[in-house]
Amino acid sequence: MVKVGSSLVVDADSRSPTTAWLAALAHDLADLRAQGRQIVLVSSGAVALGRGRLGLEKNARLDEKQAAAAVGQSLLMQAWEGALAGAGLTSGQVLLTRDDTERRRRWLNARATMEALLKLGVVPVVNENDTVATEEIRYGDNDRLAARTAQLVRADLLILLSDVDGLYTADPRREPAARHLPLIETLSPEVLAMAGGANAVADMGSGGMATKLESARIARSAGCATLIVSGVEPRPLSAVAAGARASLITAPATPLQAYKSWIAGSLEPAGALTIDDGAAQALAGGRSLLASGVQGVEGRFDRGDCVRIARADGGVVGVGLAAYAAEEMQRIRGRHSGEIEGVVGYKGPGVAIHRDDMVLHP
Repeated sequence: MVKVGSSLVVDADSRSPTTAWLAALAHDLADLRAQGRQIVLVSSGAVALGRGRLGLEKNARLDEKQAAAAVGQSLLMQAWEGALAGAGLTSGQVLLTRDDTERRRRWLNARATMEALLKLGVVPVVNENDTVATEEIRYGDNDRLAARTAQLVRADLLILLSDVDGLYTADPRREPAARHLPLIETLSPEVLAMAGGANAVADMGSGGMATKLESARIARSAGCATLIVSGVEPRPLSAVAAGARASLITAPATPLQAYKSWIAGSLEPAGALTIDDGAAQALAGGRSLLASGVQGVEGRFDRGDCVRIARADGGVVGVGLAAYAAEEMQRIRGRHSGEIEGVVGYKGPGVAIHRDDMVLHP
């Protein structure tokens, strides 16, 4: 997950895209893809580009900012499309609001779309949907959006490109003696207090080091490490790989471990599935739960809700996120995977609960 701020995407003087810089970063992303990495790009800049095109000042009204976002988003995607295509990459636009990562059904839909794009080899270019988001339902800045999107796709590394090369004990632009912190293993109150304010130099963007650390805290809870990197120079990711200064904020678990801990400890089961002995053996062997192994369905639950998994004797096997709502689960229980589409009327998952969405009891 690579997040790029407005001050890097938009030239402060011309208020147009930094075309050469975007092209250089695109080649960095292409190098990562060649190494087998899946890449998601979170990019600010729509509002800033739209303000430039419309002649609006930064202190514009909310409706004017939304209008600027509508104009600027197409300019932003045009810039990224050209840059990524020049590096042999295909881009796809994804616009999110806070509801998309906080409401269960919309979260599931957003995750499915992102996973499909990644499987197809597309680089999703994510931005907040500023055209429709109001102050009450906004992320507030794209650092937080990047962290929430990292949770969504279970990213293992969030790279925040900044105008400084990491976290210092104080703002190095104001205190030259400030000490750089290359490795941060805990986000203590003392560490959080070292952050400064927004980037006042570029006169764009809404974030600063404080929001980057808050984003790192969100990502860390999802098992995702965070790397704060200077994006001022061309090819910033190549520079870090070659040893350039940056700050790494570690995560105590992997994304999958953190995700499963959330399933096991944070969700109240809304129903239960009774499974046969063959399914129980398959789960113990690390398999997904197939509809053919489901004997009974209890409760009222929707797709993505947490359900208990139990044997016929009542013994609880574990918990997991249902791939189908209760009414559909009733209709497909005992059926083979190839029959599901004909029963529910659409091509959905081939399992009742995927193994990645399941936690078994010891």
